[in-house]
Amino acid sequence: MPDVDDELVELAHDFAEREMRPQAAAYDESGEFPWDIVHRAAELGLASYDLPEEYGGGGVSSLLTGARIIEELAWGDAPMAGCIGGGGFFAGPIVAMGDDAQKQRWVAPLCTERPPIGALATTEPEVGSDAAAMSSYARRNDADDGYLLNGQKTWISNAPVADLYLVFATVAPGTRSKGITAFVLERGDPGFEIGRKLPKMGARCYPAGELFFSDCALADDRRIGDEGQGFYGVMRWFDVTRVQLAANSIGIGRAALEYAVDYAKQRHAFGKAIHEFQAVSFRLVDARMKLDQARLMAHHAARLADAGKSFSTEASMAKLAASEAAWFSTWACCQTLGGYSYSTEYPAERWLRNAKLEELYEGTNDIQRLIISRGMFR
Repeated sequence: MPDVDDELVELAHDFAEREMRPQAAAYDESGEFPWDIVHRAAELGLASYDLPEEYGGGGVSSLLTGARIIEELAWGDAPMAGCIGGGGFFAGPIVAMGDDAQKQRWVAPLCTERPPIGALATTEPEVGSDAAAMSSYARRNDADDGYLLNGQKTWISNAPVADLYLVFATVAPGTRSKGITAFVLERGDPGFEIGRKLPKMGARCYPAGELFFSDCALADDRRIGDEGQGFYGVMRWFDVTRVQLAANSIGIGRAALEYAVDYAKQRHAFGKAIHEFQAVSFRLVDARMKLDQARLMAHHAARLADAGKSFSTEASMAKLAASEAAWFSTWACCQTLGGYSYSTEYPAERWLRNAKLEELYEGTNDIQRLIISRGMFR
């Protein structure tokens, strides 16, 4: 009999097929946030399966199970999957570093059927890959207990629609990672301004935006963990999310490959199905191999994490391999469809646009290679 984890994976696949796929093209075109999809996923527990049971979540701590669920959701539509998983992305460092009162305040609501939307903010206009160089700063508020936060963030996923924001800033400018600290902000906090929604090539319904802080007053209970603990906390969390992003990439690539294989069976040219031409079939063979290899790497990293072992290098390897496999698979799908792939009436061009993001966020592929090389030569 299937175990609970297998049932969750099957639930995710059924939801992706029934709810996400039929609306993917419409949400890509409109760029609107998929509130209906997020709410239905929350009702089924797919938005909080990995949050602790004591706060109302599903209590699934296995990263391997999470990777399998995310692959299915991304097979349905990767941008929608990002919207569904935004709460866990925001909550992860709070679960790891926060106290019980903070978890009750900000994690428990994420486990309801109408959860608030969360966002995690590290990137700044001049700071992307080098997160330790962030210039947003929080200084002690001389007039009261707490902090005054100043600075700017950009390209923050869910920023335009979020209710809760986990913002990283330094409390000791010039000390790089040693001063970086995490704070929770809520929409409407004085001195906190949510900027414009940024236009994007793909993942259009998964919004990104800017945040501005001008003497934003934060009480001490808004700080998550100790001062200077934030960089360690977010880097550890990125190890987890890189495995999740690897699964996301695999889901995109798998969707494109399945579509291309079906098309190659049905499309005829020069008197036979085009899959009988090696130029077509061999390209799709390469796509399948790359995706299967990436999945094995992602699952290996997840199993290391589940066993409590170090997996930082393996997480970067999985994200690197999977994002490049997704790009190759979506490209191969476009090549198989030929001119039809350039039409928005077919999903191939949407998958290609969505796949490109996988090579860029939470550390570009060049950064992943840097992390892997450091692990090799340490």
